[in-house]
Amino acid sequence: MHRIAKLACAAVAVTLAASACSSSKTTTSGSSTNWSTVTSATAGGGMDALVAAAKAEGTLNVITLPRTWANYGKIMDDFTAKYGIKINDANPNGSSGDEINAIEHDKGLSSAPDVVDVGNSHALPNTNLFADYEVSSWSDIPTALKDANGSWYGDYGGYISIACDASKVAPAPCPKTFADLINPSYVADYKGKVAMSGDPTSANAAFSAVWAAALSQSGGSLDNIAPGISYFAKLKANGEYNATVDTESTIESGSTPLTVDWEFNNSQFASDLKAKGIDLTVSIPTDGLYSAYYDQAVSKYAPHPAAARLWEEYLYSTTGQNDFMGGYARPVEFAAMQSAGTLDATDEKNLPSVSGTVNYPTATQLTTAQNAITSGWASALG
Repeated sequence: MHRIAKLACAAVAVTLAASACSSSKTTTSGSSTNWSTVTSATAGGGMDALVAAAKAEGTLNVITLPRTWANYGKIMDDFTAKYGIKINDANPNGSSGDEINAIEHDKGLSSAPDVVDVGNSHALPNTNLFADYEVSSWSDIPTALKDANGSWYGDYGGYISIACDASKVAPAPCPKTFADLINPSYVADYKGKVAMSGDPTSANAAFSAVWAAALSQSGGSLDNIAPGISYFAKLKANGEYNATVDTESTIESGSTPLTVDWEFNNSQFASDLKAKGIDLTVSIPTDGLYSAYYDQAVSKYAPHPAAARLWEEYLYSTTGQNDFMGGYARPVEFAAMQSAGTLDATDEKNLPSVSGTVNYPTATQLTTAQNAITSGWASALG
């Protein structure tokens, strides 16, 4: 899933065929509730009313949710099993930009997205496309990770990590830092083997990987992502960089045994590949510690507005948040759930260990970094 994510404090949280649009009004308990404008379950008559209205709609349109990403497959299946609501998942491997475009271009169609899961760079400038809605656990979401009016809110996140199949890079050791990746002693063994999740001009994981690399280099900072671009240019000059988009299959085949990606992706790859006899280690580099969160939002033009709001309630419930952690992602309500003793202990222990303090960019720094990537990536790497 290639998105530009919200840069946020993980430590704080630890941090289809077109047809006419369906009605946005659902009759509940003898009264007509316009769920397109309801800003909380309470405002719509309570959770029972919301569930009834969502079931009456019977469908939820999501977009760009790969089943293997942050445990979304289980989350979608469980939501359908619990409420009997069919989920249509459009363009599973798309980008945040694709999600925003779908809201704009499919407006008025029954196939339009009801909800989106986007990076903050796509959430912030598009609040006019989102409906304000506060889930029941609103107070458990850190203030820094949500819009004050409820147009978007962080959900799950993680750290950029380095995964390694030791059998494919020997005799060199598995790299644990960005410095290790460009160590002259190991370059020959890493040649053609270092990949990330797409093009950083559009793919969030790749963009974040470049920024993490920047933080590991002299002069690199939240104000200056350029050293990260130079870092990957060096990887290419060394012959190490592989432009193949990393997937579980590319790791299994041996074409991308070194991947710089979200910890929840790499950790899921490691878990799945273990059964196939592949030992993939996952390390969070201390020299380029970088974290981000993805944001949820309800489309202002959702053809199934009640189902959209029920989906958000489910994602932010104890079950939904623990399910994200079951996919190695760090739930946004981590701190509140830890205090309440509602975190799944096993899943919590499965999260990769983190050492160091994360720094968090401002919206201005994010925009500056994106502009630098957009203007400099192609010329630097060809």
